[in-house]
Amino acid sequence: MRCLAVALVDEALAAGARQSKACEILAISTRTYQRWVEGGGVTADQRPEATRSFPSHALTEEERKHVMEVMNSPAFASMPPSQVVPYLADEGVYLCSESTMYRLLHAEHQQHHRGRSKCPEKKPLATYVAMAPNEVWCWDITWLPGPAKGLYYYLYLILDLFSRKIVGWEIHEEESSENASHLLRKAYLKENIATKPLVLHSDKGAALF
Repeated sequence: MRCLAVALVDEALAAGARQSKACEILAISTRTYQRWVEGGGVTADQRPEATRSFPSHALTEEERKHVMEVMNSPAFASMPPSQVVPYLADEGVYLCSESTMYRLLHAEHQQHHRGRSKCPEKKPLATYVAMAPNEVWCWDITWLPGPAKGLYYYLYLILDLFSRKIVGWEIHEEESSENASHLLRKAYLKENIATKPLVLHSDKGAALF
């Protein structure tokens, strides 16, 4: 979400808008915006609620109940969402995103050490600094409200960390790895960097090399 917010504020500033007004519309403080862009680097979001990019009401009550039934079934009761989501994907089943699944478990107080899963190791926060364009890209998927209540669209956005240029974006009616991969390939070709090393960074700290 922060990559999208920074990109929108930068576009507003380029169009002559005041930084304080642009930040106010996005419900962030100017200090937060300046901290995000300071030094040309991006750090994995440290807020406990940072994974809550999607609205909590995106799933219906029946869908939430079904997800929890699957998570608590004998086949998945000992598995964390990071294992359940790809397992179901291999079977051609998509219930919700990994972050949504974690939020549902958190709401039911079931997120800690499911089954025999080991206590997660604390890893250092990943920090990336770009010294030139096309060294580090940030990507994000954000929900946009549709014309009717309960209808949402997915905004896929890729931002160059150094130049703050939006190198690719698309809007889809569904969330899928195929949509993300397709947009990434288009951005590679557009920026002519298919053979160059690149860090693809998300707000969660995940990166693809």
